Amino acid sequence: MASPMGIEGTWFDGLRRKWQNVPIDASRDNAIATSEFLEAAESVTPLCDLMGSVAFVPVRQDMLGNIKKIRDRQLAAPADSENLQTLVISELKIKKHTATEGLLWLTRGLDFFAQALRHNISNPTEELSTSYRHAYAGTLRPHHSFMVKPIFAAAMSATPYRKDLHAKLGNDPVKVDEALEAWVSGLEERVSIIKQFLGRKEAKW
Repeated sequence: MASPMGIEGTWFDGLRRKWQNVPIDASRDNAIATSEFLEAAESVTPLCDLMGSVAFVPVRQDMLGNIKKIRDRQLAAPADSENLQTLVISELKIKKHTATEGLLWLTRGLDFFAQALRHNISNPTEELSTSYRHAYAGTLRPHHSFMVKPIFAAAMSATPYRKDLHAKLGNDPVKVDEALEAWVSGLEERVSIIKQFLGRKEAKW
């Protein structure tokens, strides 16, 4: 959970774990540390609150539900859950896929946020609603049922103005831009690694 920012700080300073600080072990096929990953994923949910609309509540709840599925597996088999990749492989070996499916959906949700924020960074005059709709079309929408799509469509329409969100992220625009770029870049890198892993035969059920 983010804590109130100081006058000179940014919203990101209050996060328990930033994405750029989630360990990746290149010597072990880019293994991503499970505990730190889950901490960073939980730190995304306050971003839904920052949007200031009840329309984002279902998005937040969906993410938290998938985080719980992964953590439950980690607690049940800690020796096999040091990193996300071994957690998935060990679960699939016992013919279960609850956590693996949770990771798949969580990654889609994280990819949605990553693409929305990246699109908005790359298009500084664009409003958040446009960036989020663009990201939704390329990430979650193809996997959502006709009943779920309207819920997310409402969330897209409820996004605040760009200037209002950035004001909530910090008082210094330069520091906010730097912090946002670092956070999004860290998120993108880890999402890319997980997507590649989940695309392998060994991660299928």
